[in-house]
Amino acid sequence: MTEASDLIANDILFDWLLRRGDTALVLGHRVSEWCGHAPALEEDIALANVALDLIGQARLWLSYAGEVEGKGRGENELAFLRDAWDFRNLLLAEQPNGDFGQTLMRQFLIEAYDLPLLRALERSADERIAAIAAKAGKETAYHLDRSSDLVIRLGDGTSESHARMQSALDTLWPFSGEMFCGDGVDDAMSDAGLAPKPESLKPAWTETVEAVLAEATLTRPQSDFAHSGGLSGRHTEHLGHLLAQMQFLQRAYPGATW
Repeated sequence: MTEASDLIANDILFDWLLRRGDTALVLGHRVSEWCGHAPALEEDIALANVALDLIGQARLWLSYAGEVEGKGRGENELAFLRDAWDFRNLLLAEQPNGDFGQTLMRQFLIEAYDLPLLRALERSADERIAAIAAKAGKETAYHLDRSSDLVIRLGDGTSESHARMQSALDTLWPFSGEMFCGDGVDDAMSDAGLAPKPESLKPAWTETVEAVLAEATLTRPQSDFAHSGGLSGRHTEHLGHLLAQMQFLQRAYPGATW
């Protein structure tokens, strides 16, 4: 195996690494917002652990991105000292938690995409990417099992839980299509043997999603409309509010350390 920098321009690799790191970071922060507020103690602990896993993955991707950029920025600077338009996360990841059902549906839709992506990245021509993917893939496999089970239990539960899960699916579905909208960065990474094209992951995602929704007695929306822009820095208003909280300490006390 070789280093990605030998195969592709640094700016392209940097942008791609931000997409992985920012999505994990933003999603991890969203999940962490449930800490102390989940509907049951077991779920409070479980969600906190999922958030820790995601933030740990973000640290690995962003640390690598900082090295590739070569401007002296590490994981902390990239996480806490960038504005919303510099983030490259999926729009789906920044959507508000809503109720417990909406949080679970958001997790499920993203995790059903992340797992085949990470499995493919384990075969990356860059050993650093492959190693991060191998670690993250083990965590994501557990996350997906958990979210799938809960989507099924709530979707096929009471009339109230079913209605809430269907509403969550209808609300979040238009943001799911962005995961499969490839661009020049994705094409370059694929041509270099570093990452799969996003569109190649859709069959596996669709198979997982349709199987779980069927068991959950939920109706898949028919519209193919997809919001996009997050991967190029165009975000919903929700990201700005999220960053105002996540970055507050570093912004208020620049350079502060524990």
